Amino acid sequence: MAGKYSREVNEPKPSGSDGQTVEFRIAKLNQVWEKAKRMQLSPVRQAELHSDLKIQEKDELQWKKMKVEGLDESGEKEAQLRRNFNVILAKYGMDGKRDTRPLESNSLKDHDTKEGDIFDDPRLDKLWNKAKSSGKFSSEELLNLKREFQHHKDKIHEYNILMDTVSRTEEIHKNVISPLEGDAKEHVLHQKHTELKQKMRNLNQGFERLRKLSHEGFTEDSEFREPRVIELWEAAKRANLSEDELDSLKEELRHFETKVEKHSHYQEQLELSHQKLQHVEALGDTEHIKRNQEKYNTLAEKTREMGYKMKKHLQDLSNKISREGLQHNEL
Repeated sequence: MAGKYSREVNEPKPSGSDGQTVEFRIAKLNQVWEKAKRMQLSPVRQAELHSDLKIQEKDELQWKKMKVEGLDESGEKEAQLRRNFNVILAKYGMDGKRDTRPLESNSLKDHDTKEGDIFDDPRLDKLWNKAKSSGKFSSEELLNLKREFQHHKDKIHEYNILMDTVSRTEEIHKNVISPLEGDAKEHVLHQKHTELKQKMRNLNQGFERLRKLSHEGFTEDSEFREPRVIELWEAAKRANLSEDELDSLKEELRHFETKVEKHSHYQEQLELSHQKLQHVEALGDTEHIKRNQEKYNTLAEKTREMGYKMKKHLQDLSNKISREGLQHNEL
């Protein structure tokens, strides 16, 4: 498995026109990365951006091959890539727009938030408070439940960014003027974009699952702990797969879950390493700073690499589930 997901990462860094080593093979991605390094992004967020840009690079290079082979005549794939790139810019506040959306929260900072109103969504907060005070959950189960709520909150955030990006890039709002402008706009966008429809369907299914979990608690046979893995497993069970296919997929999801947990662990270590580096810098011992900077750089590189592998694997699994589901529905 590891080789499949590390090939791209292990290739030597590309060079720019001036012979200098650059991070990405595509100029606009390098520009975004250089700009990001000048911004005050947290270490974890910067590493996340790097792996998002790596995925974008992989997809764009694949698309260039497709184009040479005369595929994507409709331009659908190209439009999706452009949309994905705009989503990345918006997600990290690099789209030149003053962001009024709540930032994706860093789970390490959960203790800073006001208890009882932590998910920026009245439906989620109400459900969470009810579950928390129900007495149905052990402290470990509450932690797992909180992670699922957090994951759902991040998905709402992603959906809003996509919605915003699509409406801005296509300027549909200029064509729709009526008292119901917002609703009408959303309707037009949904008609045009299956991606938005799919994300909305996933949000509804995710919320239903949270509602059920909050009322009934975790069952003994809960297969997975990680929200992203649970989401894939739920999608697979809805996809009309045979028992053998489900068993094989379950095994692959277990490997994937280990990868997700390992990545989360590295993110936490990176955050701690950054705090230690800041502390050492304040003391001013040059040798000590150099040693900690090297440790931090190694950890940042490793976290980015793991983030890329994890996102690539997630992409492959999502495609596999939807592809196999489609084949079964066609039979």
